Amino acid sequence: MIRISLDAMGGDFGPEVVIPGAAKALERHPDASFLIFGLKAQCEPLLAKYPKLGDRSVFHDCELAVGMDEKPSAALRRGRYVSTMWRAIDAVKVGEADVVVSAGNTGALMAMAKFCLRTMANVERPAIAGIWPTLKGESIVLDIGATIGADAQQLLDFAIMGGAMARSLFELDRPTVGLLNVGVEEVKGQEEVKEAGRLIREANLPTISYHGFVEGDDIGRGTVDVVVTEGFTGNIALKTAEGTARQISTLLREAMSRTLLAKIGYLLAKPAFDRLREKMDPNKVNGGVFLGLNGIVIKSHGGTTAEGFAAAIDVGYDMARNDLNAKIAQDLKIYHAKRQPSAGPEAA
Repeated sequence: MIRISLDAMGGDFGPEVVIPGAAKALERHPDASFLIFGLKAQCEPLLAKYPKLGDRSVFHDCELAVGMDEKPSAALRRGRYVSTMWRAIDAVKVGEADVVVSAGNTGALMAMAKFCLRTMANVERPAIAGIWPTLKGESIVLDIGATIGADAQQLLDFAIMGGAMARSLFELDRPTVGLLNVGVEEVKGQEEVKEAGRLIREANLPTISYHGFVEGDDIGRGTVDVVVTEGFTGNIALKTAEGTARQISTLLREAMSRTLLAKIGYLLAKPAFDRLREKMDPNKVNGGVFLGLNGIVIKSHGGTTAEGFAAAIDVGYDMARNDLNAKIAQDLKIYHAKRQPSAGPEAA
């Protein structure tokens, strides 16, 4: 049984999305159980509408909810130990849950998760990994906004953690990994990126296959299974892709409603447009994974639907079922064992 902890008050719509989303996820994963942390007055009437979910969940009434616009530092001071977000995370720390899912304030969630769960051994900083739809299926991109900037060693850590996630999610033995850069040539890019490429190549890890540098258009092509970058660039890439998808959707609607002939053409092509809409639907690929912590934390889009929140729970379920953190710990152990310094002249 996979035990899933939920911050019921997170997101733009709180329990109105979280609880129906959990009910949908339970239909897909009947071996799951839930710990739901929320405000009693808002959650209990909704839980009463989903008796199957009620039978497979335990509700915990909390003192307060973290606001979507709260500064992380303020949320941590105000909500530590008592908020729905903190208590949902703490359930993972104390072993009552295998994974926590929240649609709440990203900064607050990362701050509380780092404070409560701490980073794993040999990990300097955590990363947020997102699932990206591509022409070949799906890829993983990280970091998409946990922290700004990263040195070569941290980028290598991201590559190891992203590879472990790809093995867990896509069931790949040796996923391909690329470093996002301004060109594929080895002489291009910032020194940190070039140094990270050298470190990954020289590590020659059995758990990942290093492809080399990739460019922005390689993300959508699905050139590699895992794209590694630092949080500033990754977040811009994510928001640009989301904005471009909305722009294309708007332009298509306008073009197809402009004339009678265009409307007829749209009706004839509707099945193809429906397939495109489903492929680009953010609800289908919802759920960023916080990697590098002593516990699995899933961040859902704040404005998602019940179906989208269920998709985020799906990601958490898969990560827990496939023992993501054990894979990350093992991969890091392999790397650090290989890089142990050999005895030099001083030892002689």
